[in-house]
Amino acid sequence: MDDGARSLFAWMAWTMPVAVFFSGIALLLVVMTAWELRSPTVPRRGLLRYVTTRGDRLFIGLLLMAWVNLAWAGLTDWSQWSALVLGAVVVVLVMRFG
Repeated sequence: MDDGARSLFAWMAWTMPVAVFFSGIALLLVVMTAWELRSPTVPRRGLLRYVTTRGDRLFIGLLLMAWVNLAWAGLTDWSQWSALVLGAVVVVLVMRFG
């Protein structure tokens, strides 16, 4: 990697959990796009108490996952892998019941 590319990514601590987090988001976007093309979503009302689509629930879940990861990093000294797993569980719950 040349110095220009190295300085471009130097602002962020690229650890393995961070790379897995962003790779997972990219993979989710690809999977959700394919799913939407194959089977268009039907808006429904869930535990969030307003009508949402799959994309809405994914967006809300990813926001919550980011907040879980930020809170975990700021409030604990435990491994970020635990936060990644907890955040994934939150996304799954929002996608299923949201």
